[in-house]
Amino acid sequence: MTETTKPKSEFMSWLVAILFGIVVSFVCREFLFSPLVVKGASMMPTYESKDVIIVSKISEIDRFDQIVFEAPYEEEYYIKRVIGLPGDSVEMQEDTLIINGEKFEEPYVNREIDNPLQKRVTQNFTLEEITSYQTVPEGYLFVLGDNRLRSSDSRHFGLIPVDSVLGESKIRIYPLANFTLF
Repeated sequence: MTETTKPKSEFMSWLVAILFGIVVSFVCREFLFSPLVVKGASMMPTYESKDVIIVSKISEIDRFDQIVFEAPYEEEYYIKRVIGLPGDSVEMQEDTLIINGEKFEEPYVNREIDNPLQKRVTQNFTLEEITSYQTVPEGYLFVLGDNRLRSSDSRHFGLIPVDSVLGESKIRIYPLANFTLF
């Protein structure tokens, strides 16, 4: 090997390694996981505005998962908690979540009330009152924010299509002091 072909060969090996790394990172970001910055206070105390999370695009969505999906009326993504899956009936009575007739505790909900005249953080509702469906139809989800007093969610924009889901929040990576695996 001559002196001029050695630098070319080394340059080509570096170029191939860098291109391979770019392709792998693109494939991972496009099909497996993606970083995202949380905006707003709708999921407090679970997430603060400007938290950085990793969204898994291959997770199966279950009840109470925190999912990221395309906002119904904006060019951005929302993060909310899955409350109703296809076939579920959902209602809220006196700040108690009832799914398919079973009451559920919601330890993740922000229960701080600023207004002393306000008695509860979530107004009473039934799925039928909000969506005109008695149960969540196939291909849709019913979602709520953890900060119910400051969340635009299925109570306001209705059911979300499963097709609009980017993925499930799995890890909070920033701020480092709040690093969390979900």
